[in-house]
Amino acid sequence: MIPPVLPTYARTDVAFERGEGAYLYTAEGRRYLDFCAGVAVVSLGHAHPHLVEALTEQAKKLWHTSNLYRIAGQERLARRLVENSFADTVFFCNSGAEAMECAIKMARKYHAASGHSERYRIITFEGSFHGRTLATLAAAGNRKYLDGFGPEAPGFDHLPFATHDGVEAAITPETAAILIEPVMGEGGVQVVPPACLKGLREICDKHGLLLVLDEVQTGMGRTGRLFGHEWAGIAPDIMALAKGIAGGFPMGACLATERAAVGMTAGSHGSTFGGNPLAAAAGNAVLDVMLADGFFDNVRRTAGYLSQRVAAVTDKYDKVFTGVRGEGLLIGLKCKVPNTDIVAALFRRGLLTAPAGDNVVRFIPPLIIGTAEVDEAVGLLEAASEELSG
Repeated sequence: MIPPVLPTYARTDVAFERGEGAYLYTAEGRRYLDFCAGVAVVSLGHAHPHLVEALTEQAKKLWHTSNLYRIAGQERLARRLVENSFADTVFFCNSGAEAMECAIKMARKYHAASGHSERYRIITFEGSFHGRTLATLAAAGNRKYLDGFGPEAPGFDHLPFATHDGVEAAITPETAAILIEPVMGEGGVQVVPPACLKGLREICDKHGLLLVLDEVQTGMGRTGRLFGHEWAGIAPDIMALAKGIAGGFPMGACLATERAAVGMTAGSHGSTFGGNPLAAAAGNAVLDVMLADGFFDNVRRTAGYLSQRVAAVTDKYDKVFTGVRGEGLLIGLKCKVPNTDIVAALFRRGLLTAPAGDNVVRFIPPLIIGTAEVDEAVGLLEAASEELSG
């Protein structure tokens, strides 16, 4: 008999009652160190006092009005994102997949508004993940997620991550944009080198294409800067955000330059819940913390310490791991044994992690962790590695 909750997840048999900082607790009092963070969502940890206060105060006043009317908190959040990014404008939605849908539509609409509606195809890369809607599944092209859902949505050309010349050779008169994640998180924490992002920017400029970045997982401080592309010293035309943007409250955003958003006029796109007063309050509270002096310095210091400690373990247990990859607090452990075995062994010891493609285990903790939480996690990783290496 099918359960009341549609069984689309192979859920671990545990339920959490409360959280505090980097820890989750069951009703029975079992404590877990959370290095999954709701899959890179709980950016400031659980029950962060400033987020709790902001949401509580907003909940007492107004939850929802819809985007038929102005929303003061949304306008403030948009201004702050614009002031701290390449963008001129922001569309708010509820998830990463919705942010990517907006980005795809915007890229196509830009060319249509410029008199070139034939330019609708988008170059994407194998190993990527852009969401679970029909369009975003087609953008990634992963058969595992596409099979059984009927004809694949057209308009995407999938390339292996190749040379500059290989990408340029794939451009046709129908090409509208190039879409890529600065770090392919779900695809195995594959870091795109800064030189490659610079090369893609140059290709887009040369051929009149838009550069679209999926920063759903890498954005909002995850790599040690507000946005992952900052490490490459380039700017996209369009960027999708979600996950950590509101610290756990459902929210997504599509940021764009004025030029790229030229076709997105009244009625061209919409979202009933996107950027409502509660979501905007959460998003502004997250920015309050992240934009404070020293926040990203601390993320980078902790990330460097975590990377060094984890690398020492993977070197020691070379029967279990082949190495470490990643950027900031998005760390991937490439495994020789099944990654699900490692995730399970860590779970038994009270450490929550997340699997990824290419047989990788992700460490994606809240951005507020310190060396004490890193030391605890590494100790648990050593114990699990010892078990699995025997």
